[in-house]
Amino acid sequence: MAAGIAIGLAAAGGAVAMGVAVGKSAEGIARQPEAEGKIRTTLMLGLVFIETAIIYALLVVILIIFVL
Repeated sequence: MAAGIAIGLAAAGGAVAMGVAVGKSAEGIARQPEAEGKIRTTLMLGLVFIETAIIYALLVVILIIFVL
């Protein structure tokens, strides 16, 4: 039960963080279109880090389910 809640919270937190990041990058591009390349690169790197944290949470939950 706790494992399901844990991965659910990790996925929800990651989804919220991704939404905020995409929204802020769109605002930044709208304000400074000439900086689009740098903003997009930074956005993609940030999204990768957020997704990695969610995958680590999934791995921990899988270990908890099958090892404990």
